[in-house]
Amino acid sequence: MRPNGRHTAGASQLPALRAWAICLLLLSAVAINPTTAKAAPTQAAVQTTHVYLLRGVLNIFSLGLDTIGSRLQAQGIPVTVANFVSWSSLADEAATAYRAGRIKTIILVGHSSGATALPDMIAKLNQLGVPVKLAIGLDSVFKTKLSTGAERYINIYIGDGPGEPVRAAAGLRGKLDNVDVRGTGVGHISIDKNEAIQRRVIAEIDAAIMRSRAPAAPVAEPGAPRSARSAAATAPRN
Repeated sequence: MRPNGRHTAGASQLPALRAWAICLLLLSAVAINPTTAKAAPTQAAVQTTHVYLLRGVLNIFSLGLDTIGSRLQAQGIPVTVANFVSWSSLADEAATAYRAGRIKTIILVGHSSGATALPDMIAKLNQLGVPVKLAIGLDSVFKTKLSTGAERYINIYIGDGPGEPVRAAAGLRGKLDNVDVRGTGVGHISIDKNEAIQRRVIAEIDAAIMRSRAPAAPVAEPGAPRSARSAAATAPRN
């Protein structure tokens, strides 16, 4: 009877073994293709987004923004790459497209003097009644004060280099993050070309487009009183 008993016990374990095998196959599939669980911006949100990338002085030291722009275009995201001196006319163009409904989400990225110009571009867009979803500055070279807000402003700078943290004016609405990347091996000329920085910029843009499905925060009319709440700037150290 022992042989029969062993055979019966083995047969009773087959369903459990099959279940374990199916679980292992499913786990293997997720490990091989993890992007299946990653959310992506909807096509409608992508098509109604516009990213403005502002180069610095002389138009030759910020070519990493061209690479970021090409990668965004590969995702179907419309971009404009221009010198920082164009910030005012670009704000007018963005406002016209926003009022016409062609653009719903505006994102700004700047390097060096292009980063320094971002608060001015944000202020003009706000005066025109246009919200800015996200602004990312890469090593702004002059003392920069953010008086009117994007929904989120990220200033990535090199604390022991020419870059400066962005200061928040009283009553600033929106979130301001100062991120010090000293000690990571990036310099003022290379920060926009650094692969890790580029990946972060693109990831932040993708996340902002995902958030754009939620209603945008209202923009104060010119001369309207601002909220008394202020946003504190953080400066994490590496």
